[in-house]
Amino acid sequence: MNREEVLELLASLEKGERRAALQGPDGAWHADAEVKEGILFAFRLGVEVESEAGPFWFRDRDTVPPRRDFGPGVRIVPGGSTVRRGAYLGKGVVMMPPSYVNVGAHVDDGTMIDSHALVGSCAQIGKRVHLSAAAQIGGVLEPANARPVIIEDEVFVGGGVGVYEGVLVRKRAVLASGVILTGSTVIFDLVNETEIRGREGEPLAVPEGAVVVPGSRKAPGDFAARNGIALATPVIVKYRDARTDSKTALEWTLRRS
Repeated sequence: MNREEVLELLASLEKGERRAALQGPDGAWHADAEVKEGILFAFRLGVEVESEAGPFWFRDRDTVPPRRDFGPGVRIVPGGSTVRRGAYLGKGVVMMPPSYVNVGAHVDDGTMIDSHALVGSCAQIGKRVHLSAAAQIGGVLEPANARPVIIEDEVFVGGGVGVYEGVLVRKRAVLASGVILTGSTVIFDLVNETEIRGREGEPLAVPEGAVVVPGSRKAPGDFAARNGIALATPVIVKYRDARTDSKTALEWTLRRS
């Protein structure tokens, strides 16, 4: 892939014409390895340059500078937020300062990105998602065929939540403040009395509408028992209902453009 092809790919990502992951008819998500490989080429082909965006100074590859051109209705509130080249922001997206959207990420219409929130490289964020303050949506750029982190439509991500290693969060799920999810995390579903794990070759998937809160379980072994040691674990305490919707209602007034 040459420099011109890389720049064309980044432009198509910014328009939403290409994505780092796609959802098939069966609802399964798959990485587009060609897109991720193109992003890696962007770093290899770029040269280090100094640049400015407002009062901020950068030194980075010239192929992935901060973006300044966005479609109608996108709001980047003053205070230090940055969107990198090759990232897509849909209509009505609001970014509160400071927040960051990395290369290859796709943030769909009507999503709110609150202060100190991160959307990592190639992460896929659905429509009308709320990423609360300090939420960390990890990036998965390598290997190229690895699924990035995916947050589907109308998910509520609470403050300080961390989602990493290709975890999939299905529609309308609620992640309460402080929940941490990785590809190998085990979720205990108290409603259905089951354990939810990733499958071979496919990281963890949070069920649609699940309300996940931080929990704990006893650590194994006599030493842990003697010392009262417990391990943090996410727990599904219910599935989304009207009461949940009222508690996670978004500030639609802030989104109007």
